[in-house]
Amino acid sequence: MHLIQILLPLYDNAGAELPAELFERTRQELIDRFGGLTAYTRAPAKGLWQEDATTTVRDDIVIYEIMADTLEEAWWRKYRGTMEQRFRQEAIVVRAQAIRLL
Repeated sequence: MHLIQILLPLYDNAGAELPAELFERTRQELIDRFGGLTAYTRAPAKGLWQEDATTTVRDDIVIYEIMADTLEEAWWRKYRGTMEQRFRQEAIVVRAQAIRLL
């Protein structure tokens, strides 16, 4: 079993708020493919990273989690590219880890 997490920004690279329809479309696509998901949307997470020696970049994100029996890496790479275009991002983080249900 695998847990896949997608970190989705609330704002595009220019700082404009992204429309709710983008999140709804992505959510529905994932539910249709994987049968469900968990969305952490109530209190956006704050992402911070050092762009260079003097600039710290901040991003507000929501997280979508999916559990899947198998990890289809090629599909996820392609879907990540789709999301990068949809959300107008240079990169979207999609991470996966093997899990064991207890």
